Amino acid sequence: MQDCIFCKIVRKELPSYLIFEDENFIAFLDIRPLNPGHTLVSPKKHHRWVWDVPEAGRYFETVRMIAKTLQKTMNTEWVVADIGGMGVPHAHVHVVPRFPGDGHAEFVNAQNVKDIPTEEMKRIAEEIRKGFHRANSE
Repeated sequence: MQDCIFCKIVRKELPSYLIFEDENFIAFLDIRPLNPGHTLVSPKKHHRWVWDVPEAGRYFETVRMIAKTLQKTMNTEWVVADIGGMGVPHAHVHVVPRFPGDGHAEFVNAQNVKDIPTEEMKRIAEEIRKGFHRANSE
């Protein structure tokens, strides 16, 4: 899909705060984060809905790996996931670290977007990438 924003990120036509990439999936920080470390996990191939991704098991293993890495690097046990897909017509899972007093109730409030400066987003992305390297070397 030529006009799909996530396809453009996959093709490196648009910048992103990339935290993970393999041959099938990509993960990057949401530019409208609900909390620090809020990550989007998407297949590289364009699929409209998560339910259309043929490698669903591998997809959700990737989401799980990212959630576990976020737990460690963001220093929280509470990580939630949400599958929406109304905003961007490309399959994706939101993985959101949760923190005490983060301004959300039991479920994250999509209106409670955090204003995180660019330099801080870069730092967070780098910390998460390092978390993958540490996990793979242990």
